[in-house]
Amino acid sequence: MQQIELLWIDDEIDLLQAHILFLSQKGYTVHKAHSGQDALTMVEAQPFDVVLLDENMPGMTGLEVLDRLKQLKPSLPVIMITKSEEENIMEEAIGAKIADYLIKPVNPKQILLSLKKNLDSAKLVTEKTISSYQQSFKELNGLLMQAQSMEGWCALYQKILFWELELDSIDSPELQEIFHYQKTEANLSFSRFIEKNYAFLLYDDASRLFSHQVFKQLVAPKLESKPTLLLVIDNLRYDQYKSILPSISKYYNLESETEYFSILPTATQYARNALFSGLLPSEMEAQHPQWWKNDTDEGGKNLHEADFLAAQLKRLNINVPHSYTKVNRPHEATKFLDALKSESASSLKVLVYNFVDMISHSKTEMEVIKELASTDKAYRSLTKSWFQNSLLLDIIKTAQQKGYQLILTTDHGTINVEQPAKIIGDRETSSNIRYKTGRRLKTEDKHVFMVSEPKSIGLPSINMSSSFAFAKDNYYLIYPSNYNHFVNYFRNTYQHGGISLEEMCIPFAVFSPK
Repeated sequence: MQQIELLWIDDEIDLLQAHILFLSQKGYTVHKAHSGQDALTMVEAQPFDVVLLDENMPGMTGLEVLDRLKQLKPSLPVIMITKSEEENIMEEAIGAKIADYLIKPVNPKQILLSLKKNLDSAKLVTEKTISSYQQSFKELNGLLMQAQSMEGWCALYQKILFWELELDSIDSPELQEIFHYQKTEANLSFSRFIEKNYAFLLYDDASRLFSHQVFKQLVAPKLESKPTLLLVIDNLRYDQYKSILPSISKYYNLESETEYFSILPTATQYARNALFSGLLPSEMEAQHPQWWKNDTDEGGKNLHEADFLAAQLKRLNINVPHSYTKVNRPHEATKFLDALKSESASSLKVLVYNFVDMISHSKTEMEVIKELASTDKAYRSLTKSWFQNSLLLDIIKTAQQKGYQLILTTDHGTINVEQPAKIIGDRETSSNIRYKTGRRLKTEDKHVFMVSEPKSIGLPSINMSSSFAFAKDNYYLIYPSNYNHFVNYFRNTYQHGGISLEEMCIPFAVFSPK
C-alpha cells in the first residue's frame, strides 16, 4: 500500500501517540506539528496528502491556520478537530472549505473513516460502482429480453440512464466499453420493436403517449390550477435533462416525472408541430394546409407553432390567456425575461428555447464544439455548464418568484452517430441524415426502416411514390455520391430524425415553486 503523508497539527500532539500508531499501521505516515507556525513552515517545505488540524491552540488559532493553509495549498484537504460545538466556528470552517469537521473526543476509527472518505472516496466509489453494475448486468439483459411494450422500454431506458450517469463518476474504460455494448444492443432491439409495432402503437390508446397526445393528456389538466410556464427545450435528451435537474431543484419541487415518445421522424418540424397541434403530420396537412410544410417545400417548417397551439386550445375548449415565445438568440431571452419580471402572472406562457439544438448542429460544423462534446458524457457536461450560466436559468428563477408552475419537456432527443448506411434517392430527397423522404428511395442496409406508405404512420405523402427511410440505432444515411467524404464529415456528430431510445424516449416533468 502506498504511504499517505499526513500532517497532524495539535499543541498536545504527544498525547495522541496511540492514535498515531493506529494510523501508521493503516498505511499513513504521520508528521507532527506542535503549532500553526511550525505547520505552515512544513507545508511550504514538503507535500502532504491531508492535514488534521486542532481548532483550539495557543498562538495562531485553528481557523487562522486553516486560512493560511488554503492560501498556500488550496486543494490540500484539511480535517478540523475541535472541542467546540459553537455554530459560528463550524460555519467559518465550512465556509473555508474544510474536508471534514470532527468533535472531540474522537477515536482512531472515526479519524480513519474521515481520512478514507476524503482520500479514498474515488477508489471506493469506483469499486462499489463496478461491483453494483456487474450485479445489475443480468438484470439489464433480463429487462431487454422482456421489453415487449412501450412501458417495458421505458423501464429499461430508465435503468440504462441510471447506469450511464453512475459510470460518469468512475474511470474504467473496460466497464464503459461493456456498457456501450449493452446500450447498443438495447437500441438495436428497440429499433426492431419500433419497426414492427410503430404503426399500431401510434393509434393504440393504451400505449405510452406520443408527441401529438401530450398536450391534451398531460398539459391541459394542469392549466386550471395555477399560472403555468410550459418550457420546451429543443433537442433535449433525457440524460441532459437529468444533468440540469439539480439546478432547477433549487427553485422548484419536482411534482411528477414521466416519459413520452417522440413521433417519427424525430425532427423538429414533425415532433414539435405535433406537440403544439395535437395532430399527426398527415392530420396537420389535411386540417391546416396553410400552416403545414413538407420537407421539399421552401420556407421555414416551424413558423406556425403559435397558430397550431391556438387551434388546439380552441379544439379542446380551453379558454385561458396564453402566449407563445421562441428563443433562438440571447437578446430574445433577455426580452422574455424582462417581460416576465414586469408582467403579472398569466394563465399559460409557452417558451420554446433553442440552445441545445444549436450545440448539436454546431458540433457538425465547428471543430471546437466537436472537441467539447466528443462523447455523451462531455455533451452532458457542456449542457450542464451552459444551463448553470444561462439566461434560461434566470427565467426559471423569475418564474418561481412569480408563482408559476413549471412544465418542462422537449420535442425529441439526439444521438451520436457512428456507422454509415448507404441509401439511394432522387434529387428531391430530403437532406436529413437520420431520415429521408422522397421518391425511389432504396437501401439494402438492414439498419434502415423503410416505410412505403407514409399515411400508415401518420405522415403525409408528398406524391404517389413517396416513402420514408429511418436510420436505426447510431447509423446515419449517406448517398453514394462523394460517399467517403460525407461519412467522415458526419461521423461522431449529434443527429436526430431516426429511431433510438435517445431520440424517442423523452422527459416530461411538472414542478411547483418552492
